[in-house]
Amino acid sequence: MGTYINKGNGNFREVLDNEYVDKTGMISEINKTLNSERRYTCVTRCRRFGKSMAADMLCAYYDKSCDSHELFNGLRITADISYEKHLNKYPVLKLDITNFTTKYKDNPQIISLLQTDVIDELLTSYPDVALGERDDLMDVLIKICTQTGEKFICIIDEWDAVLREYENDNKIEDDFVKLLRRLFKSDESKKVFAGVYMTGILPIKKYKTESALNNFKEYSAISPKSLDKYFGFTKQEVQVLAEKYDMPFEELEKWYDGYTIGKQPSVFNPNSVVNAVLDGECDTYWGTTGAYDNVLKYIQMNFNGLKDDIIKMLAGNRCKVNTTKFQNDIHIIRSKDDVFTVLIHLGYLGYDRSTKTCYIPNKEVGNEMTNAVEDTNWTRLVNALTASEQLLNDTLSMDETAVAKGLERVHDNETSILSYNNEESLSCAISIAYYYAKNDYIIHRELESGKGFADLVFIPRRHVDKAAMIVELKYNKNADTAISQIHRKEYQGRVLEHTDNLLLVGINYDKKTKKHTCIIEKYVEE
Repeated sequence: MGTYINKGNGNFREVLDNEYVDKTGMISEINKTLNSERRYTCVTRCRRFGKSMAADMLCAYYDKSCDSHELFNGLRITADISYEKHLNKYPVLKLDITNFTTKYKDNPQIISLLQTDVIDELLTSYPDVALGERDDLMDVLIKICTQTGEKFICIIDEWDAVLREYENDNKIEDDFVKLLRRLFKSDESKKVFAGVYMTGILPIKKYKTESALNNFKEYSAISPKSLDKYFGFTKQEVQVLAEKYDMPFEELEKWYDGYTIGKQPSVFNPNSVVNAVLDGECDTYWGTTGAYDNVLKYIQMNFNGLKDDIIKMLAGNRCKVNTTKFQNDIHIIRSKDDVFTVLIHLGYLGYDRSTKTCYIPNKEVGNEMTNAVEDTNWTRLVNALTASEQLLNDTLSMDETAVAKGLERVHDNETSILSYNNEESLSCAISIAYYYAKNDYIIHRELESGKGFADLVFIPRRHVDKAAMIVELKYNKNADTAISQIHRKEYQGRVLEHTDNLLLVGINYDKKTKKHTCIIEKYVEE
């Protein structure tokens, strides 16, 4: 088996020997594109979401140097009409660009050396092909296809590694893009490649108004199209794993769910789920994969409204984002929208295409975002997050005075983390003040219940022995009015479906005095 040519199916065999969730249905989608105008596919997703695994799966399926019937036996692709037509029928060229950025790190000739390495192996595999003095990689591939009458499947893993690693070397970036254009946009490309599959973190870089390879069909977390079900684990797939490993599904859901990918409303981080079920506990498995420094750098950028929107998302809100202006280059960040778009591609924010909003998807990501915030100079916000555990304990203890004082500390004497200029801002700031509650509660904002919408409702997670809470907020009124509204509009209705241990919390903020008042009642059914 070669290093770049016909690598065989060994990598995919190792995947199958471990915990594998069947994503072979994606192969049928790629088969539909072969030998057509749509033969060029680029699928991008964040780290540890199965990019390399998918590349290894495609290698095992197409590679003519091996027999993969045994590996795919019983998997979904075997039921597809195209299964036998393309199984192990092609020479496969597989390039992992991170191997080259590691091997030739800091070498300005990296793109030339990449071509030389691949050409050397091609000439070994096809000894009857003669190398001309001026031949490049594409020339050699053309000669091979002319001689053999076969077309290649080309699979490029981590295609954008050069763009990410050589941020200060425009020549290397330009040389790499020129290589890709030479391979996939020349007149001979259709004669050489039956199909091309590229994967990475970022979509293809834009130059001016279009991508450098605009003949590629692109699939990303922002626009996954028909491949949305292959971007991560679905709810049903995780439920099967939870049952198999006797893990509480609700914990896996809290930690790793929350991504909305295309039409898939519930997508889990696959790497983290597998690690959690194998270890028997939920923890942060993905957040330490190398993007943290970039996250810290991005959220500290001085774009108007960026800090407030980060705070709103920590509080559980969603924020509007325009993803269309981003140049697909993590080193070209020109606006708040660019920051949010790159964080979506890195997996630190979820994206809802229907509402064009971004948000923090789950506890694992929330923990990492909180860590990043704590490493900033956002002192007031960090203080509020740190104090949130005590505020929750004071509320559950029904200590009204302590709760009011705790909220005033969030206000930081003179200036709050968000301007308290209306009830919406007050609600967001209160959510930050109760941030720690996310560990034990599912928190609903504006929950429809009874005869209206409750401001904040805290439903304890399964196996959490704490009281539920309904928090009603008032602005320039009084806490009694807030409690009265809970009773009058019967907000408790939805909550009592889960528990009868319920606290009613009324909070008022006086804009003039900058004082909070609080009343806490234990709900007693009449």
